[in-house]
Order: sequence, then structure tokens, then C-alpha cells
Amino acid sequence: MNKLYLLGIIFLMLTISVTVKAQDSDAEGCTDYPMFNRMPNFNITECQLKDFDAFKFRVSNSSGDDATFETIEGKFFFYTYAQNSEEEKIISALQIFRNFENAFKQIKATIVAKVVEAGNSYSFITAKVTTGNMETWINLEASENYYYLTIIEKELMTQVIQANEMLNALNSDGFIALDILFDTGKSTIKEESQPIIDQIFELLNSNSDLNVSIEGHTDNVGTPESNKTLSDSRAKAVLTALTSKGIDKTRLSSVGWGQEKPVADNRTEDGKAKNRRVEIVKK
Repeated sequence: MNKLYLLGIIFLMLTISVTVKAQDSDAEGCTDYPMFNRMPNFNITECQLKDFDAFKFRVSNSSGDDATFETIEGKFFFYTYAQNSEEEKIISALQIFRNFENAFKQIKATIVAKVVEAGNSYSFITAKVTTGNMETWINLEASENYYYLTIIEKELMTQVIQANEMLNALNSDGFIALDILFDTGKSTIKEESQPIIDQIFELLNSNSDLNVSIEGHTDNVGTPESNKTLSDSRAKAVLTALTSKGIDKTRLSSVGWGQEKPVADNRTEDGKAKNRRVEIVKK
């Protein structure tokens, strides 16, 4: 055999070997999210990190058209894991899901929603874990030899605006915008926003001559009509919460403006977050 030809074959084999090894190592700059150990014999083939972004997490046990979602905003992480090509034993999607279900139990995470079925390519798990003032949301999807993690770190409100600060804003500006949180697409006030409702009550209870309008606003996701309806129902929910605490209904009114009065750019997630608000307006 021609010596040059033989050298060429050896060089080609070495090149292929180096390529396989490169594929079986983590993508440049990618490391595991510290909360989880990776599946054995898996590598990170892609990762993304953004200081601020949003992701729609499934919050109902459905992977179909009737699934409901909740948009969570915060620090964004995304990982694609692939099984090492030298590993002969194929890891099924079901095995990956079961592994992570155990991992979620160990870190005392709440399973918000899941569909885990053998052969269902739309299977997923949504989990959430709260540590200190950080709420971490996790979306897991998997297929044979691959799995995908999307993670959002959402910083919880650490300080609620006080009634006296609200009064100062009303006296100086005539209104104050509040970050009252609701269930996605609904007018149900979230439990974490109850301290804000308590402070609005304290404001009104301590200033008996103060009358206010409660005004709801949304971003531009959805139709103008549905946004107006949603913002109106959310404003009414705040009004109802205050009257149920004892505030005279004659001192209050409510209106929903939908997406008509943005205060920030709806082309960015940060802008949309600012536009989703409830304003207390002095009458």
C-alpha cells in the first residue's frame, strides 16, 4: 500500500476521533445549572443565558390546545443536553423524566404541572422552587437521548410600598402605579400581592376623606377587546377586595383601560411588564 495513502487514512481517522471527542464535550462556556446534576453520560450541546427575559410555563396538566400558561420574567437560562455518542445504552425520555422527578423531590420543588407519558413527544414537567427571595421556575422537556431545561429566576418582592408612601404619591402626582399580580389571564389576585392590598386598605382607612379610582392596564399581548375586559375585571377585583375589608363602596370606582395607555415600550419584555399595572388615582 502506498505510504502516503496510508498516512492519509491515519490522519483521517485521527480527525474523526478528535471530532467525536469535541461533540462529546460541553459547548464552549456552558456549565450545569447549580441546582441540578446532569444525567450520566450527557453533555451540554447548547446553552443560553440572559439577564432578563420571559418564558411561558405550562401550569395545567395538558400538552394540548387547552393548556394554560403563565409568563414568568427574570434571569433566563436554557440548556440542551445530548447523550454521549460513545454510550451504547439508549436513555429514554421516560427515564429522564423519572430522574428529574426524584431530583425535584430532593430539592423540595413543587410540581406545578406535568404530562409524562411513554411515547408522548409533548411530555413536560413544570416545577417551581422558592429559596429566600428567589422563585426558580423550571421547564423540562425530553426525547430519546436528549433533554432540554428552561429556567427562570424570578426575584420576589422584598419590600411592599407603605400606605404613607402611597399617600405622598397621590398628593404629589395624583396617582400611583402598583405591581399587583394576578393569575395568568384571570382576575384572581395572587397571594403574594395581598400585602399591597392591605396597604391600600390602610391608606383608605386612615384617610376617610380620600376617594380613589382603581384603574387596570395591560400590555399589547392579545386583542384590544380582551385586554380591556381583563383589565376591567382586575380593577374590579381590587375594588371588591377593599370593600370586603370594610371600605365604603361609594369612595371607590374602577375602570379598565386595557392596552390604551402604555407607559413603556411594548416591544420589550421589560416594557410589557411595566404596562401591566394597576393604578390608584386620586379623585
